[in-house]
Amino acid sequence: MVLTHLRRSLLALVSFLLCLLSGAIAGAPLLTPSPPAIDAGAHILMDYHSGRVLAESNGDERMEPASLTKLMTVYVVFSELKEGNIQLDDLVRVSEKAWRTSGSRMFVEVDKQVSVEELLKGIIIQSGNDASVALAEFVAGDEVAFSQLMNHHAQALGMRNTNFVNATGLPDPNEYTTARDLSLLARALIRNFPKYYEWHSVRKYDYNGITQYNRNKLLWRDNSVDGLKTGHTNSAGYCLVASAKRDGMRLISVVLGAQSEKSRAQDSQALLNYGFRFFETHRLYQAQEPLVKVRVWEGAVPQVEVGLDDDLYITVPRGQYDQLKGNMQLEAAIKAPIEKRQTLGKALINLGGEQIAERPLVSLQTVAEGSLWQRLTDQVRLYFQ
Repeated sequence: MVLTHLRRSLLALVSFLLCLLSGAIAGAPLLTPSPPAIDAGAHILMDYHSGRVLAESNGDERMEPASLTKLMTVYVVFSELKEGNIQLDDLVRVSEKAWRTSGSRMFVEVDKQVSVEELLKGIIIQSGNDASVALAEFVAGDEVAFSQLMNHHAQALGMRNTNFVNATGLPDPNEYTTARDLSLLARALIRNFPKYYEWHSVRKYDYNGITQYNRNKLLWRDNSVDGLKTGHTNSAGYCLVASAKRDGMRLISVVLGAQSEKSRAQDSQALLNYGFRFFETHRLYQAQEPLVKVRVWEGAVPQVEVGLDDDLYITVPRGQYDQLKGNMQLEAAIKAPIEKRQTLGKALINLGGEQIAERPLVSLQTVAEGSLWQRLTDQVRLYFQ
């Protein structure tokens, strides 16, 4: 009986320690291991909502983008559509230059008129170089002018180590980007053009009697993957920018310079699985949501509501959400007049004593100056305070 009881006690203790190590006990943080080893020139894994980087190697090393360039090509065209400068049903005449462009093709015919929508799908699904040149010429006159638009948008998105010289990604010593910059581009594309982004999940496309299949193999292997783009040249290696969404959490992975088509898919899948398994993302505060009312001196009203301009998402290791701590730092004496969206302080988010996020706190309304009597009264109060 004593030995049996001892064995049971030892088994219970072992079971408890195993549960503790695995994070299975309610409320216990999950052990976060190192990211998977990726055999590629560079890679990065980013949470879409928070922008937090969960894994990276050589994230800022300039590398050849190959057909990942086309992410910016379609971003520029999407922007033109959004601005109303062009329409999806506009017809584009295919030039001889577009028709002769080497590499992957949509197989458009010279002098034939093809709609903007068809050409976009030819780029996104079939990676058509001919379609890319045709749209570049339609939007900007020629590829040189179009590449200037590409670089303009790149700078606006904070892509500091990127330069484009063509719309296709064909090799050029002056065409380069980084894993980090591509993650920023993918994030903006998903956020700004959700309707058009859906085309990145289409597995095949028929045009001119030819059926071609999307080269992103993850679309067949993982139902949570819904984009984005592959790339390959002999000098760039095999590249893939992928995105997946599970239970409301979206991740973006970038793999550059992989050794094979198989390895770029495996590496991307490994990064996505790692992020979903060991991290969680929460929206802490909603944009324009009043977080606090603060005293306004010399104003027409005594208080102003303060909040954030944008939603605040936080990505943390699984099991550590309850350990987050928020703090608001406001200006000592807030005086009218106050403009709407005027910065009045900052919100700080800490985890385990480390600051992991900082956002400006802004006024959610305009506050005009008060009457002469209100201003004089508050001046006296402030003096004694």
